[in-house]
Amino acid sequence: MHGKGASLNERYEDMYQAASRYYIQGETMESIAHQLRLSRSSVSRLLKDARESGLVRISLADHSGSQSPLASSISRHFGVRVHMVSVRENANENVRFDQVARLAGRLFTEAVDDHQLIGVAWGVTLSHVVKHLGRRPLVGSTVVQINGGANQRSSGIPYIGEILQAIGDAFDARVVLFPVPAFFDYAATKQAMWRERSVQNVLKLHQKLDLAVFGVGCLEGRVPSHVYTAGYMDAADMRQLAADGVVGDVCTVLLREDGSYADISYNDRATGLTPAELQRVPRRICVVADPSRAPAVIGALRAGTATDLVLDEGTARAILDRARL
Repeated sequence: MHGKGASLNERYEDMYQAASRYYIQGETMESIAHQLRLSRSSVSRLLKDARESGLVRISLADHSGSQSPLASSISRHFGVRVHMVSVRENANENVRFDQVARLAGRLFTEAVDDHQLIGVAWGVTLSHVVKHLGRRPLVGSTVVQINGGANQRSSGIPYIGEILQAIGDAFDARVVLFPVPAFFDYAATKQAMWRERSVQNVLKLHQKLDLAVFGVGCLEGRVPSHVYTAGYMDAADMRQLAADGVVGDVCTVLLREDGSYADISYNDRATGLTPAELQRVPRRICVVADPSRAPAVIGALRAGTATDLVLDEGTARAILDRARL
């Protein structure tokens, strides 16, 4: 077969032949090496390259998520698939976020498909998840920002654009940004902007999403939520939210722990998908890795925002304790 000087086309052909024989025809590496006149280690590298390039997509049959008692209790009470990772008790927040993000990255990579509209809500959690996406080239898919990102200090575009572009690069998907603030100063301004054709084009994509991925923001989280620390709200806003019983948000739509949100006046200025709008999306993956966000997660689950919940054992236990389950 082809040696070190092989062209890209020849290399791809070797990858295809090795992958086809190994994964479809069930041949051993030794047999493939003999047939292709390569060393066994060369065949191993070809198979690894085939997986990393997206030529080979290894998938698992869909299942109901993790089966531990903790996960099962959350699943049964809130009606979601729970995907849980164990993190050692003394792990710091970075380790916790990284391990949950790894699991979420694998689930996200497996969930996407050709010709999909993939909605993404930016935030601290998603900035971790995108580091662990697998390479999966798709045909005709689009990644869409589902909550605005500008604030009074900055456009938010570099931070948000990096998150969405990382997803677009992993899946060979087109990226559509949502060029509006996270929160408008006035509800009337939002109503006017929602009539603009450039905004209408994005809103129409929001109505047809196949998959959505998002975190849960929290007013009091140990790991600060970007929306509450990066200039999107001032001290007076935060006091008003606390007075209204707000515990956090999904897609920058503010929630109480009981799952209510429609009568929170600040939401008239919010630009993300409401829980009711999210419920139209067939697959909705919520990712959380912070036990202190339990009240916000409970609110998000009671509002019906998610079909899948990705989290760590400590956060799961905090949710159960808080909900008295």
